[in-house]
Amino acid sequence: MKLGVMCSGNGTNFENILRSCRKDEVVAMIYNTKNCGAVQRAAKFGIPHCYVSHKDEDIIIERFKTAGVDLIVLAGWMRIVSSKLIEAFPRRIINIHPSLLPKYKGLHAIEQALDSNDIFTGVTVHYVNEELDGGEIIEQRKVPIYDGDDLEILTKRIQRQEYCLLPRAIENVKYKIQTGTN
Repeated sequence: MKLGVMCSGNGTNFENILRSCRKDEVVAMIYNTKNCGAVQRAAKFGIPHCYVSHKDEDIIIERFKTAGVDLIVLAGWMRIVSSKLIEAFPRRIINIHPSLLPKYKGLHAIEQALDSNDIFTGVTVHYVNEELDGGEIIEQRKVPIYDGDDLEILTKRIQRQEYCLLPRAIENVKYKIQTGTN
């Protein structure tokens, strides 16, 4: 199974994917932010990577198809993908989001949970469809919110759960793809 990853940020989930997958499973990483921290992580692990503007989805599709990608993981890709990419890889694109979807879709989900005085939030891995953070849920995990939590503390607690949940969800989806039950 060949994985492609799309990143916009620091790349901690990307590195977690690299550390949890087989050595040659991640075959390409595309990033859309010039100073993306994931670039250094890709270089460190010898993963082919390139900058592509989020507007150039034809190039993204071509790069992933050329690399033979079976599954695309959005690991901090901070843009909505178009129907063109979704149609090119149907039920083959997954995303990780820092809330218990369907609650708090889109940006600032952690802040929304804090501002709402929720007692827990969480993390969700879901299939990508044309609705923002609206695809079928693959895996979820609750994360408690404690009195005194601020954005930084809660973000770190959520990230620790992301590092556990995302590799498990990837394995789940890979199994479904390999057995034809996806």
